[in-house]
Amino acid sequence: MAQIKIYGLAQTLDPIRAGLSDTIHSCLVDIFRLPVDKRFHRFFRLQREDFVFPGDRSAHYLIVEISCFEGRSAAAKKALIGALFERIKRNHGIASHDVEITITETPRWNWGIRGVSGDELGIDYRVCI
Repeated sequence: MAQIKIYGLAQTLDPIRAGLSDTIHSCLVDIFRLPVDKRFHRFFRLQREDFVFPGDRSAHYLIVEISCFEGRSAAAKKALIGALFERIKRNHGIASHDVEITITETPRWNWGIRGVSGDELGIDYRVCI
């Protein structure tokens, strides 16, 4: 399970939203081995006055927050971060300097999904990689 929040300026996100979602999801499928049909993305399209960031970032600055079940190796998380930087740059022309990524893991019992806690939820993929 992974839920993704993407923050950026509306003027930047609007033209690339669908493609950026595809890019991020492809990384999660390839690296975290999430099922193709498990896509949970939320876009936070901000106006310039609502998005304060350092002056050395451009209007393309993005923050990608990934919340997921715990259990993946450090190597898998580093591979995901590397793939996100590479594919976002290749597919959308956004420099790695303008992208920040955080991964927050929590125990499955801290999630509530479809009326049960996450540790009681039957999932059809492995979390530990």
